[in-house]
Amino acid sequence: MKKRKLTSLLLLCLPWLSHAQTATFVGEQIDANVAIGYGVATGDVDGDGNMDILLADKTEIAWYRNSGNRSEKWQRYVIAKNLTAQDNVCIAARDIDGDGRVEVAVGAGWNPSETKDRKISGAVFYLVPPADRTQLWDPVKLHHEVTIHRMRWVMKSDNTFQLIVLPLHGEGNSGGVGAGVKLIAFDVPENRKGIWPYELLETNMHMTHNFQPMESAGRFLGLAVGGKEGVHVFLNGANGWAPSGNWMVADKGIGEVRTGSLGGGQLFTATIEPMHGTSLVVYSKDSRTVLTDKMKEGHALVCGDFFEQGRDQIIMGWRNPDVKGETGVRIFVGSDKEGKLWQEYSLDDKIKMACEDITSADLDGDGDLDVIASGRSSHNLVVYWNQRKK
Repeated sequence: MKKRKLTSLLLLCLPWLSHAQTATFVGEQIDANVAIGYGVATGDVDGDGNMDILLADKTEIAWYRNSGNRSEKWQRYVIAKNLTAQDNVCIAARDIDGDGRVEVAVGAGWNPSETKDRKISGAVFYLVPPADRTQLWDPVKLHHEVTIHRMRWVMKSDNTFQLIVLPLHGEGNSGGVGAGVKLIAFDVPENRKGIWPYELLETNMHMTHNFQPMESAGRFLGLAVGGKEGVHVFLNGANGWAPSGNWMVADKGIGEVRTGSLGGGQLFTATIEPMHGTSLVVYSKDSRTVLTDKMKEGHALVCGDFFEQGRDQIIMGWRNPDVKGETGVRIFVGSDKEGKLWQEYSLDDKIKMACEDITSADLDGDGDLDVIASGRSSHNLVVYWNQRKK
């Protein structure tokens, strides 16, 4: 597929946009001293109405204050450090109690080769904020399994929240063979410094890598969990969590998974295959479309309607140099109802980005989704500002 650079407002004209508007992204590096940048999240941390950025880095959990003025420097505040002897690995941030400020949980003890001993592999913490959220938060250690890897706050169909945590391996698993991965679902207790009740779900999947809560119009549809065997949907009912039996992708190894809309009630599933893979793939109805197979160690994926088309676009990132010696992030814009035709564009190649994780949020309040990416070997945190309305 032909690739174009989005470097000015005039370079991308999408004829199928409802208002025939142009769009581009401009990158801004807000931190050039990131160690690894394992996980990035967004949310209002201090309650000022602006979406802040949170980062799970190697030894520290930090948030970057969004002042609402793009000319001001992003202030970085460390809220936890040295939680375990091993690295931090993931973060979840969401306002679950409606007070206008996010709750934060993190995963640490990153030791993926150790699948037997919980004392030296895996950790889960809920961080209790002080009155001044720029100071260190109090970590509350929760139950964990070995090789904790991903987590999300999930709003269930009854509008209550759970913290869902996914390990990489099952206990005692070796090379993706052995015990299945157990997904952990924590209920939020009234006393968050106390004991957190939890449920263990035997997924019967091996070497799971990421998952996507599927929510539509405030309604919870299920969890899409991606791993060695494909993408399986899990549902929550009266008796707790259970596998649905519905495989969105079967018999293909998956590293990253996100779901999106083609408009008109049509959905798609976007994946990076295999784990740490080379291919970005879209599944829609009965079709499988490979958008690119040229990246190396694809590790980041997000879907959203960045251009107000009434359908979602796909942004992916990879962290190791490809055959051209490049790392970076790309956006794919679809043009058909079947999800088979996509055009690839670069967000901004001026800033080096070896992408470890990626997310999106409206950071400047203009109604457009911006993109936030953390770089592994590039050691940076970058905001790609959506200039569609500029």
